[in-house]
Amino acid sequence: MIAALATTAPWPALPADSWTDTRQTLHLWTQIVGKTRLALSPMLNHWWQVPLYVTPRGLSTLSIPYPEGAFELLFDFHAHQLVLYTSDGQARTLALEPQSVAEFYQRYQALLQAAHINVRIWPVPVEVPDVTPFPDDHHHRAYDAPAVQRFWQVLLRADQLLTEFRSRFTGKVSPVHFFWGSFDLAVTRFSGRPAPEHPGGVPNLADWVTREAYCDEVSSAGWWPGGNGAEAAFYAYAYAYPSPVGFAEAPVCPAEAAFSPALGEYVLPYEVVRTAENPRQKVLEFLQSTYEAAADLAHWDRQNLERT
Repeated sequence: MIAALATTAPWPALPADSWTDTRQTLHLWTQIVGKTRLALSPMLNHWWQVPLYVTPRGLSTLSIPYPEGAFELLFDFHAHQLVLYTSDGQARTLALEPQSVAEFYQRYQALLQAAHINVRIWPVPVEVPDVTPFPDDHHHRAYDAPAVQRFWQVLLRADQLLTEFRSRFTGKVSPVHFFWGSFDLAVTRFSGRPAPEHPGGVPNLADWVTREAYCDEVSSAGWWPGGNGAEAAFYAYAYAYPSPVGFAEAPVCPAEAAFSPALGEYVLPYEVVRTAENPRQKVLEFLQSTYEAAADLAHWDRQNLERT
């Protein structure tokens, strides 16, 4: 009942071309902050120590250890600040406003240094075509605050529905992660079997990183805000190399969902969800039917993996 009530508010419009410059800038800012979590957090399977998480205020690293205790970094999309909380009770802020990636990076380093947090990160973007190092990137500098709030409002609703979908699975399943490399929200279910070696080839990402992420057979789903000419969409894919025979032709719901050969996954356009009479039902139908297609074709032990 709570999940249903939480998603009854109207879903905001978010055309991909309406905030391209801001989306690209924010993507790089999240990479800078995410790389800090990567540098200081203990390794977890499938890189689960890396992502950010949706909160009632925005996107958070959650707790990160350092010699003097622990700290958290929060993209607060209400106040439009990056907030650094430390376990000694201090809070420091960096304004989220139009500024270049280079300026953000410099101010971010000063923020950490003021709290005596010493960390070295690889200052180069990943999983994006433009690999200008953060200190040299003066061309990404947009920040449209209303557009960022709309983006976060969609994230909040998608996170709630992915969490509800996650609760139906009793096997190994990931938290709902926001991956700053690909700039999307995702949840992953595991069959319990290893997967063939991932072929790699993700732009500007070492193959060994991808192979750790996808070393097991999985069914994943999530939400992506669009970009590079594509609109925002919910997506679902099966990572079992090769993919289950017949997955691309499987009957899935709702009718507006379709398999994209270029992406190798099913997509449900965000605009279809946003304008639906019952967006929650649309999304949950899509998540469940695409999972069932993957699990049945790959012969998962569904009886012992699902909550009835």
